[in-house]
Parts: sequence; structure tokens; C-alpha cells
Amino acid sequence: MNIAIILSGGVGSRMGLNIPKQYVVVNGQPIISYCLQTFLCNEHTDAIVVGVADEWKEYVMEQMEKLHPAKPVFYAAPGETRQYSIFNALRVVKDQGYSDDCFVIIHDAARPLVSDELINRCYEACGRADGSMPVIAVKDTTYYSEDGKSITSLLDRSKLWAGQAPEAFVFGKYLQIHEKMSHEELLKINGSTEIAFKQGLKVEMVEGDPMNFKITTPEDLSNFESIINSK
Repeated sequence: MNIAIILSGGVGSRMGLNIPKQYVVVNGQPIISYCLQTFLCNEHTDAIVVGVADEWKEYVMEQMEKLHPAKPVFYAAPGETRQYSIFNALRVVKDQGYSDDCFVIIHDAARPLVSDELINRCYEACGRADGSMPVIAVKDTTYYSEDGKSITSLLDRSKLWAGQAPEAFVFGKYLQIHEKMSHEELLKINGSTEIAFKQGLKVEMVEGDPMNFKITTPEDLSNFESIINSK
């Protein structure tokens, strides 16, 4: 069984909007609906858990009904950080009785252009390891600076990769490393794979997709609108 966790608790402060970015309507539907539709149609995804704030839960449920889901959909409360939102969703997966050997695949509602092929690559790689993460090669020359003012060293870009979502993990192992960490330790985690790497899980990198960008700025939103309107 494969369960998708869709994180939709962010407020999108960098967008300068009066609503979270994932609920901005583009071509007749909110941004979150684009990735929800992809996961609902993915033949290897068996259920979905949406992490959403209480004030937006009814709205998201309404949008979900418009997509006519043919698989179970559950909801989880957001946490004080992104990783705590994931932890809350993992608890929902556990409460629903899914087994430890299931896969969970974690995605951001603000990445609306995730493809069916990328989701499947993550599932396939997760079957060979404890988890998987799509990555994009870093193309620009990258420098390291200790003070942010002068160059400390030059990094070898051939060994640098930018991580994307979705990231897939063996459910039981991923839940366990959350349960063993303290509240303070979890607060310091910034990425879904960061906690897996720090706790010794084997995570396989798979080919990412440049189209699978995250909407974080007005420019990103404009780019997404152009892509959707050109179809």
C-alpha cells in the first residue's frame, strides 16, 4: 500500500497575498487541486492524507469532492513546523491501520506540476532502500562563504544536487525515527529527507523534474499560470 501525504498548512508569507498560495485559483481551480488530481489518478497511490489548517479544511474537502476521489482521503492537522505536520500525518496513517511496510510519499501542495512518472520513480526506488528523493543537478558554480561577504571555498558542483518533493519512505521506519526524536530535535529539521539521513536510513536519489518547481514567489506563480494557460 502507498499513502500520499500532501502538506497544505503553509501560509505563503513571501507571496504577499491575503490567502495561502496553495489556494490561489488558477484556470478555475486552486493550486492544491492540481497535485491532488495527479495523486488521485496515480494507479500506485492507494490513499491520501492532507495536512491542512482547521480554517481551510472545509474548503479543501469541498475541492476534493469536486475531484471525485475513488480512494480513501484523510485529514491531519498541521504542526508548528513542516516536519511536525508530517509527524501528525504519519500518526493518521498509523491510526488508520496501515502496516509498517507500506510506503508514504510526501509532497507539497505548492508543487502543482508533479508528474505521474516522477511519483512512480519515487515508489520504485523506495522499494530498493528505506526512502527515495528526486534531485536536480546544480548547474551554476557554487561558492561557500562563512560570513556571507567573501568566498571561503569553491564547491564541486558535480557532487551537488538540489532536492525536490515528493519524497517516499518505508512507513514504519520513517515513523519510528520521528517517535525517537525529542521535541527540540524535530523542530530543527528542515527537510523530509534530512531526518532520514541523520537517523541512518538509506535514501536513494532519483531523477527529478525541472517542471516540478515549488511556488514560493510571485514570479513562480506567474510562471505556473503561463504554463497552465498555454495548455
